[in-house]
Amino acid sequence: MTSLPDASAIVHSIMAAGVDLARRGQVPATSGNFSARVDDRYIAITSSGVDKGALSEDDVLLFDLEGDAVVGKGSASAETPLHTSLYRRDRDIGAVLHTHSRNATLVSMMMGDIDTVVLTNYELLKAFRGFTSHTDTARVPVFANDQDMARLSTLVEARLNNTTDVIGYLLAGHGLYTWGVDMAEARRHIEAMEFILDCELERMRLRR
Repeated sequence: MTSLPDASAIVHSIMAAGVDLARRGQVPATSGNFSARVDDRYIAITSSGVDKGALSEDDVLLFDLEGDAVVGKGSASAETPLHTSLYRRDRDIGAVLHTHSRNATLVSMMMGDIDTVVLTNYELLKAFRGFTSHTDTARVPVFANDQDMARLSTLVEARLNNTTDVIGYLLAGHGLYTWGVDMAEARRHIEAMEFILDCELERMRLRR
């Protein structure tokens, strides 16, 4: 049997992210899920129905990239396919964070028939990997929520493959997915995205 990698440092990075994002109110109740790449074959991901602000090592499962549980006592998150498809699509992704913040939920619901949030002229865009100017344009696709995660992950993957300058995506009435080369970058992307979405939400209010 192939020996499993030591994921302890990765697990603790997920636990630390949980404490921080829960403190910021971005994963209320037991919402959200976090993952990080362990190596080319495995990821660590939070199990279903756990408080992300009080994660223990047992609340983080080890999965292979086909989405099969390898180690862990909890139940798999239904959204595991949304994580594993991102890692398979891009080998540079080292961490994926999914939050249920108020800003992400409201902006995603207020888009109506518009399927992309277009962001430009924000200085904070430079917080995202690959962006060097406030004049850059970032795109955040918006998908209808769906309880069929296999179907949703297929739609997300197809859309991402045909869209440039994507820094994350929204599920309408649900929340935000974003990622980074490691957990520190993913957390920075979450913080920057939350600030920008808060600005977008205020702009929507002012236009009314």
